[in-house]
Amino acid sequence: MSDVLNKATVLVLNRNWQAIDVKTAADAFSMMATGAATALDIMGNDNMQPVRWEDWVQLPVREGDNSIGTVSRRIRVPTVLVLARFDKVPKRRPKFCAKAIWERDGGTCQYTGRKLRPHEGNIDHIVPLSRGGKTNWENCVLADKRINSRKGSKLPHEAGLALLRQPKAPREMPVSELIKNQHEVRDWEMFLVGGGGVVEF
Repeated sequence: MSDVLNKATVLVLNRNWQAIDVKTAADAFSMMATGAATALDIMGNDNMQPVRWEDWVQLPVREGDNSIGTVSRRIRVPTVLVLARFDKVPKRRPKFCAKAIWERDGGTCQYTGRKLRPHEGNIDHIVPLSRGGKTNWENCVLADKRINSRKGSKLPHEAGLALLRQPKAPREMPVSELIKNQHEVRDWEMFLVGGGGVVEF
């Protein structure tokens, strides 16, 4: 049961029905019980109904639904919540990681301009760590593995290289663009930008 309760499988919408967060079932039950949110009973793309906590606990558990057992009954875990009062869409920068560097740089070596396949590229520290460089947006770029190996612990100009452009942190984006459907919850698809491919938040 703890696995079901602690897995982030509940999409949170603001009161305008825009995706803004992902919560665990435990968080979702707490938000519903305090009146901060209602759950959507989704029976198809054009058939969904917001349901308050006191009614939600009475709903039958359908085949394929996640649920938790209580002393008196099983309770369905919601897949989507709608907040009662919050209507903003917060902005956030993508999380710094190798995948985000790859996306920022468009899968292109930042020294040669060559489009790379996944196994051909890695992350280069422009100012190497051994020379005081930092691991951040402004000092990391996607590079062809062979170019990166040739550069080693040199600065680009010492290795006869020049950057195509100075790297910087990506702009802040509405969180609705950053939420990804890691657990492939079908009910999320209509609420996520681009249909809800799989990305880490």
